[in-house]
Amino acid sequence: MRHVLAISVDGLRPATLERLGATRAPAYHRMLREGAGTLNARSAVERTTTLPNHTGMLTGRPVARARGGHGVAENNDGGGTVHAAAGEHVGSVFDVVAASGGRTALFTAKDKFALFRRSWGRSIDRFHVDEDNAALVRAVRTELVTRPRRLTFLHLSLPDRAGHAHGFTSAAYVAAVRRTDRLLGSLLATVRRHAWLRDHLVVVLTADHGGTTHGHTDAAALSNYRVPFLTWGAGVSRGRDLYGLNPELDRPGTRRPGYTGDQPVRNGDLANLVCDVLGLPSVRGSQLNAGQRLDLR
Repeated sequence: MRHVLAISVDGLRPATLERLGATRAPAYHRMLREGAGTLNARSAVERTTTLPNHTGMLTGRPVARARGGHGVAENNDGGGTVHAAAGEHVGSVFDVVAASGGRTALFTAKDKFALFRRSWGRSIDRFHVDEDNAALVRAVRTELVTRPRRLTFLHLSLPDRAGHAHGFTSAAYVAAVRRTDRLLGSLLATVRRHAWLRDHLVVVLTADHGGTTHGHTDAAALSNYRVPFLTWGAGVSRGRDLYGLNPELDRPGTRRPGYTGDQPVRNGDLANLVCDVLGLPSVRGSQLNAGQRLDLR
C-alpha cells in the first residue's frame, strides 16, 4: 500500500532551480535525477496567487466558478468555506483518502490555510500551522517514521516570504530557495533511511506560483505561471521528463494554455495524481487530471 507526501513550495521559480543547478540545489535536482518531473508545469490559468492555486491542488478544479471551478479567487481567508465560494459542495483529495479509510494531515506555514480545515475538517486528521518551516519539516519527518499517513500535505513558505520582502530574483530569495532545498533534502534522507518508506512512499512536489520583482499577481507573466512539478519515490520512473512519459500532454514552451485542448502538466493535477498513486478514484467534480492520465512510469 503506497503513501504520498505532497509538498508545495510557495513561490518557487523554476528559473532559480535551473540557475542553482545540482551543486547548489541538490535535493531538487535529486528529485529530477531519480524521479519523474518537469520544471515547465503551469499554475491555474486565472490566478497566480496562493489560496486559489492551493485550492486547485486539493480539488483538481480550475478557479472560475462559472466553469465549475472551486471559486476561491481571493488570496485572503475571509472566514468562509470553499463550498460557499463555489456555490456547491466541493470535494477534495482529503475526502477521497478519508472515505477509503486512510488518515491525512496538512502542515502549513500560513494560517490562511484554515480555509481548508473549515471546508474539509472531517477529512483532515491533523491540521498544523507553524511559520517556522524547519519546525514543520521536523514534525513531518517524525510522523513519516512513527505514524505514516496515507496522505501528508506540506506547505513551505520561505521563497515566497523572501520574494515579497526582497524581490523574487534577489540574493535573499536565492538563499531562501537553498534553505528550502536543505529542508527537502532532510525529508528525502529520512525516506532513504527507512526501508518501509523507501518501498511505499511517493513524494510529489510543486508550487502555487513563481514571482517577478516583489509580487506574482500578473497571471499572464511567465515568471508567475511557470512552476515545477516533481515526483520521486516508490514506483516512480528514474530520470524521466513528465512530458516524455506522457506524450499526449502539451509541451507549453513559454505559452499559457487555457483549459480547452491539449493540456500541460498543471499544479492542479496533484489531487488526482495522489488519488491515482493511492489506487483511489478521482476527486468528485474535478476537472484537472480527472482521468488520472498523468503517468509516472
